[in-house]
Amino acid sequence: MQMSWKTSLLTAAMALALTACASNSEQETVVEAGPPPVATPTATPTPTEVSEKPEDSKVSGKVVYETFCAACHENPNDTRSPNLAGLKRLPKEQIELAMAEGGVMYPMAAGLSLEQKTAVIDYLTAEQKPAVASANDWTEAIMCAADNRTVDLGNGEGWTSFGYDENATRNVPAGALGFDKTDMPELEIAWALGFPRTTNVSATPVAIGNTLFVNATGKVAAFDTKDACVKWEFESGFSRSPLHFGEIDGTPTLFYATGRQDVQAVNALTGDSIWKVSGKPKRGKGGSIRSGVTLHEDKIIVPISASGVGGGGDYCCEGHGAVVALNAKDGSWIWEYHTMPEATDNGMVNSKGQKMRGPSGAPIWTQPTVDVKRNRVIVTTGENTSFPPTNTSDAIIALDLDTGEVDWLFQAMENDLWNMHCRGTTETAGPNCPWHWQDGEIGRDFDFGSAAVIAPAMVDGEMKDLVLAGQKSGHLWALDAETGELVWSVRVGEGTPLGGNHWGIAVNDDLAFLTINDGLTYGTSNPMPGVFAFKLGSGEPVWEYNAEPDCDGERGEYVVNCPQKYGFSATPMVAGGAVIAPTLDGKVFVFDADTGEVLREIDTATTIPTINGVEGKGGSIDSHAISAAPGMLLVGSGYASFSQTPGNVLIALKPKE
Repeated sequence: MQMSWKTSLLTAAMALALTACASNSEQETVVEAGPPPVATPTATPTPTEVSEKPEDSKVSGKVVYETFCAACHENPNDTRSPNLAGLKRLPKEQIELAMAEGGVMYPMAAGLSLEQKTAVIDYLTAEQKPAVASANDWTEAIMCAADNRTVDLGNGEGWTSFGYDENATRNVPAGALGFDKTDMPELEIAWALGFPRTTNVSATPVAIGNTLFVNATGKVAAFDTKDACVKWEFESGFSRSPLHFGEIDGTPTLFYATGRQDVQAVNALTGDSIWKVSGKPKRGKGGSIRSGVTLHEDKIIVPISASGVGGGGDYCCEGHGAVVALNAKDGSWIWEYHTMPEATDNGMVNSKGQKMRGPSGAPIWTQPTVDVKRNRVIVTTGENTSFPPTNTSDAIIALDLDTGEVDWLFQAMENDLWNMHCRGTTETAGPNCPWHWQDGEIGRDFDFGSAAVIAPAMVDGEMKDLVLAGQKSGHLWALDAETGELVWSVRVGEGTPLGGNHWGIAVNDDLAFLTINDGLTYGTSNPMPGVFAFKLGSGEPVWEYNAEPDCDGERGEYVVNCPQKYGFSATPMVAGGAVIAPTLDGKVFVFDADTGEVLREIDTATTIPTINGVEGKGGSIDSHAISAAPGMLLVGSGYASFSQTPGNVLIALKPKE
């Protein structure tokens, strides 16, 4: 059944192919022997061609930027692209990685010469101070004494992954947290770590015993929350990946993605590399890993987000989503699944006379969820980026954990064809936007940024396991975990490319909590930024909180795009009976999970003192930025992407003693 919002601002699910089917005519699973893994005692970033600087380049980086970059980065209506001021804060290595193969800007940079790439990078970083070792080191000042380097993992339990548990509920019981919602009004900032040369803090730490494992600015470190010092550090290169803690043959191990293409395993007790392998699929042109990997028993499940979403290059578009399963013991390849065949010429030619290619898209942006009871991996996908459309875009897909074969597939929205050329209207869109080949603006980038969540619920008097996920259209979908059939759905607002439910949901035993971003951009006529609670078994609304901008005085100057960027975008969590939901303008809201009452509001968009001596500033809170450890909530404050407020701190919130 489908429920309607009592204020009529929440509409029932759209009639857009709400069918679950087992057809895999547009998908492919590859099963064959994989290459042996490469053992690495240390992990170093792979050099890219843009790091090679000609000795005497006469190319003007400013001209390159204004000619090839400014159309998006200086477009006030395109708030997903950081402006010039934001780009100039980024470290050189991060810009190089973004422009290299597999990087987010690779399709746009592919047509630039080596000299042009080098010149524009030099232009963007010219005002930065020369990097020295100490400027990049956030651990040096807080290393534990040499005789105090033993890692304390307690009983081995804690916040082990982005989803907290295997069902990805992000629901931490009061017993594991050490306090409950009655203590939340007394929350305050207990301490903060600052990270140099970064504007984003969004990789979910994991907390085992007294040890907090943190992934920031090219290194992973084991921080002892009791002694307030670092036990070990491991240099792994650029990574924003949430960590996943587990074991390999009894050895406590951290798994995560590095450089957006590799998967790294690190000994959690010592910080030594166990193995590092490519996470790219064997078939096709590979792709990048934009979220975390998932460990289940002897397998690592790797999501691939190749899509051609940049819309650039001579051939648009190529690339598509995939899932790769690796052996957790050594990183060897087991199987891979593809959301579609490889792209070929599709018979279309753009206004520049360039041939178009397809199908493409259906990337997997989110962490896979393992359905242990049914031996499945559940993934969610994004939009198609060129013709022809596939039934795997904007979908929730269940794969057999042993083979990668499709068990069921639910497509939430058909014909969502979109790439970054699709700006404004058909008249203002770039030449590779799919809108030009079909009447009407057929795609709105309403992909799934939410990982699937598995939760039991009473549905019409019968207990069922549900698979739930939020979509950027503003939808919350609940499916039968066994069959993939629709049980109920609700919709809040109209959604936007960065709005609706952007990064995920959380649940407790009774309710599902949907956060809505909906910034005042993209011509949104009915923005609904806020937090919304629904009954798990029916989708019936229980409570809502509507966000409002807070831009008076100096705060309005500090927060970038303050009148627009104040929605709830980051994945929320439930902790001790309270819902923790942060905002793009840097606030942390704590709600009573049962009633929606605001128990605490903490503003992090300000200067934050740190315990490691790095100058700390809070900013937007987005993506995978919040988690918990025994006795504390953890918040990564700072997310400069999408023209938001930069920041560089990991904050611990504790009840006042």
